[in-house]
Amino acid sequence: MSKLQDILEKFHTSTLKNKDKTFIKSKDLKERIEFICRCNANKAPIRFLMSCLIAKIDNPSVDIRKPYTEIEGSDTYSGRYYDEHFIEEFVHKYKLPCNPTTAYLTPAFRNIDRLLTTDLVLVGRPREAYKYTLEILDSVHQNKETPENILQEIIRLLFIIKEEDEKRMQQLISNLKQTEDVLSLSSEETVTLLTQHLNCKNSSRLPVLIVAAAYQSVKDKIGEIILPLQSHNAADKQTGSIGDIEITLINEEKIVTCYEMKDKRVTKNDIDHALQKLSSHKFKVDNYIFITTDSIELDITDYAKSLYEATGIEIAILDCIGFIRHYLHFFHRQRAQFLNIYQEFVLNEPTSSVSQALKEAFLALRRAAEADRH
Repeated sequence: MSKLQDILEKFHTSTLKNKDKTFIKSKDLKERIEFICRCNANKAPIRFLMSCLIAKIDNPSVDIRKPYTEIEGSDTYSGRYYDEHFIEEFVHKYKLPCNPTTAYLTPAFRNIDRLLTTDLVLVGRPREAYKYTLEILDSVHQNKETPENILQEIIRLLFIIKEEDEKRMQQLISNLKQTEDVLSLSSEETVTLLTQHLNCKNSSRLPVLIVAAAYQSVKDKIGEIILPLQSHNAADKQTGSIGDIEITLINEEKIVTCYEMKDKRVTKNDIDHALQKLSSHKFKVDNYIFITTDSIELDITDYAKSLYEATGIEIAILDCIGFIRHYLHFFHRQRAQFLNIYQEFVLNEPTSSVSQALKEAFLALRRAAEADRH
């Protein structure tokens, strides 16, 4: 174990001994740290701060406000290095409620080449999270608080938040189990439940999970399986994938069907871009299907149809709810299994792609739908 890993583990141990004891004397500073830790709308500042703090602990001579080697001076450092090599492993090990990937690829923290002073305006929401981040860095720079105490406070709060989240989830799941003996939701009731969930904020990952759950629940019947899902924010160029969901025949390597999810209207450019990806793929795909939560334009569907003769690939554009409605009626006897698998997918997603609030919303909506059976 490296020195920094050992430090993080010691901080972890110290916070668990007395989670009710704060490491910060200043009330204002403590409130700023807690705001960032509890900010469900944006988790990037937490990892950014943690990377800067561990770097300062590792090398006290650096200026904590210079986490980019592009900034002038000999006291700069690579915050991304510390983020990816130490903070990421710690976050994953203890499943802490913050982004599972580096903060340095988020727009606000990307390609900065100037000192991070409190007058700098980082573009992102909520603005307070970025404002407080700069103020916390400044507090360390001015020796108003040590990086050790701030990092321990962040870890303490993250574990408290994690426990709070787990308790709420356990209660919601416990409430659901009380309705296990009732008649399964009908196909149309399931569609209503999914529609309600899709209408929640920040639900762009859900269509992927809906289609993935649909295939997973009937894989033995249709002889097709989904490949492991890629991270919500991962680019196709990074993963080498040609769609959000890739389907193969059981025991075969060849991808036969791809799905690409859109929370906006599908355009001709979207189709052309898909064809470019397919042209460089080693296997010929049978179907490339766009699933959208927006309206579908007739001229775009006509363009997609016209490409079959030239490419041998069927390109289709389907409405998300229309797709799952037909699926649930076609595989009516698998509807309960589908819903359980969808729930499992939702709960197992990292909070960066399906927020804690969105997970809890599904459990509450399902509980309400099934409670009506009594």
